[in-house]
Amino acid sequence: MTFTLTPYVTSSFQEHSLTATTSIISSLVAGLFKLPYAKIIDIWGRHQGFALMVASCTLGLIMMAACNNVQTYCAAQVFYAVGYNGIDFTLTIFVADTSKLKNRALMIAFVASPWLVTTWAYGPAAASILNTIGFRWGFGVWAIVYPLASAPLFYVFYTNNGKAHAAGLVPARPDSGRTTAQSAVYYAKEFDVIGLLLLSAGLGMFLLSFSLYSYQASGWHSALIISLLTFGILLIISFALYERFLAPVTFIPWALMKDRTVFFTYTMVASFYCAYALWDSYFYSFLVVVFDISVANATYITNIYTIGSCVWALVIGVVIKFSGRLKTHALFFGVPTTVLGVALMIKFRQPDTPIGYIVMCHIFIACGGGTLVICEQMTVMAVSRHQHIPAVLAMEATIANIGSSIGATIAAAMWTGIFPVKLAQFLPAGAQADLANIYGSLDVQSSYAVGTPTRDGINAAYGETQKLMLIAATSLYAITLVSVMLWKEVNVKDTKQIRGRLI
Repeated sequence: MTFTLTPYVTSSFQEHSLTATTSIISSLVAGLFKLPYAKIIDIWGRHQGFALMVASCTLGLIMMAACNNVQTYCAAQVFYAVGYNGIDFTLTIFVADTSKLKNRALMIAFVASPWLVTTWAYGPAAASILNTIGFRWGFGVWAIVYPLASAPLFYVFYTNNGKAHAAGLVPARPDSGRTTAQSAVYYAKEFDVIGLLLLSAGLGMFLLSFSLYSYQASGWHSALIISLLTFGILLIISFALYERFLAPVTFIPWALMKDRTVFFTYTMVASFYCAYALWDSYFYSFLVVVFDISVANATYITNIYTIGSCVWALVIGVVIKFSGRLKTHALFFGVPTTVLGVALMIKFRQPDTPIGYIVMCHIFIACGGGTLVICEQMTVMAVSRHQHIPAVLAMEATIANIGSSIGATIAAAMWTGIFPVKLAQFLPAGAQADLANIYGSLDVQSSYAVGTPTRDGINAAYGETQKLMLIAATSLYAITLVSVMLWKEVNVKDTKQIRGRLI
């Protein structure tokens, strides 16, 4: 629902073009936070980390409900994204701790299976909220529901942690003897706080410059944009130098990066999520405006990937359980099917195309993407020792979020650079004076009657812009293909990592 409501939040402030921008920083910070969070749940415990993430999620929802500008909404999305991604990561680690490797793909798919129900529910709910109580209470309701819905799982984590301590399975932690100040310094080193700040600030400044340049009178020559680019690049270089020569505990698990499969899984993840964010960022708006469909129906179409990938992940989980193969399924089915779906949309995501063809493309992408997401998580776990799994999965999630941020940045840059130009080209003379309002609001775009010259001009601008974004996304999958080709073929059916009572 937060994804569905976002265009209406930005449009309420006449900033619809910032729809993708709102996710750049939140996705980036949420991804980077997973590396220190992997240590937090190891040092503090699963239930403490889970509670912290639920609190962050709830705070973000409260801020969304109370926001009065896009800047506050962006900040709220950071808290929400950190919490949401942290909860998801906690569940993945819980599955890794309690399942055999050959069954783990199926269990990861099972954890995602509730989306098969919620995806059908949130579209009508979002439509009802927009027509009645408004987007603010649309967020406020979940600020109440989220903690209540998370309480049972917290109870399970908490009580079983107590049982483990009572049974002597968890070694007692000796008193460190450190003062509060010494503990703060110690944990700052352990969590590589300096490295985290350098990288997040550097990437944030660098990526935001691409989506904000069109709002400056001088464009790329603006002092603000030049400063963001310069300081962003310098901070990223500083991060690399700090990690190489000064960091007492490195932010990136460099030892794990030496494994060929781990390294090329990360390059595959970066390109896959970058391409996805690139073609998906303005897809919902495209459906609402170009095809003039309801909020509920638009959410059904945008979530074909969610539904399809969840169903297919269950299928591929069973296949992996009996075949044990990962690379084979990713290389000969996952990548080709995904590329086919996205490439076909270059032709079919246009105003004069029946919407059924778009649905067909998304079904292809769902099957291919469902295969790749399962295989890439399983691959890094299969080639790592169990004690390294939180680190490799945290790094995988971090790279996925960075890839998504880069994809959203490219999408925002292309949208702000191409869409207004296409609007000026296709809008009739009588509508040229309203170009800024049309560009800035999804509601204004939808307000023109279907079949009028103005609406046809808006639709044509959408089609031309989307075509270029899809061409760029399709090109990125070349990296995905080469990366998968360079994986080792690991048979998870014969691999044993952990002992105990396992699924």
